[in-house]
Amino acid sequence: MAGTMVQFPSNGGTTSGYLATPQSGKGPGVLVIQEWWGLVGHIKKVCDRFAAEGFSALAPDLYHGKTADEPDTAGKLFMALNIAQAEKDLRGALKFLAGHSSTAKLGAVGFCMGGQLALFAATLNPDVGATVNFYGIHPNVKPDYSKLAGPVLGLFAEKDGFVTPQVAKETDAAIKKAGKTSEIHIYPGVDHGFFNDERPDVYNKTAADDAGRRTLAFFRRHLK
Repeated sequence: MAGTMVQFPSNGGTTSGYLATPQSGKGPGVLVIQEWWGLVGHIKKVCDRFAAEGFSALAPDLYHGKTADEPDTAGKLFMALNIAQAEKDLRGALKFLAGHSSTAKLGAVGFCMGGQLALFAATLNPDVGATVNFYGIHPNVKPDYSKLAGPVLGLFAEKDGFVTPQVAKETDAAIKKAGKTSEIHIYPGVDHGFFNDERPDVYNKTAADDAGRRTLAFFRRHLK
């Protein structure tokens, strides 16, 4: 892996994360937020892929060392997430990432639980100039979309039982109602988690490749 584990201040405490930077040393900063499995290998590889494309990518460990490899444990960690602590971790991560970014504007991208937390992070810090939400869900996280400082790209799955196309459209409408810019794409015939190439049960290469291209183009357009 190209990146390394780092420690950063988090409102009086310390949080760890995985930081991957480009060969140039600094690129536009992108916060990468985990699925409900935790800071697992897949998320670290996503950071590495961003670094290979010229970005500085940081994935904070929101479970503080815990990970899951089956849904029951993941679900328990997901529901036990302390939102107040997650808010501190996200604020600290963005501040730390800013020091490794070549641009004043930062990006945030998250998957599943992380998609909702990426939107949340974007409402906490006006330096977040673009947010990508991959099928985001968390019942205890309610972002105030009026505080978004940049546009949102939502990437969803038609067969998603958690974040249905209807939920995707409602999220898009709520962001627009708050006076902010949102665009969504719903991939036909694929399921929740289609971007995760370590989950053969749901991974869809065609959709994942297209979503990856859209994400990179979106960040390159908006992170200046």
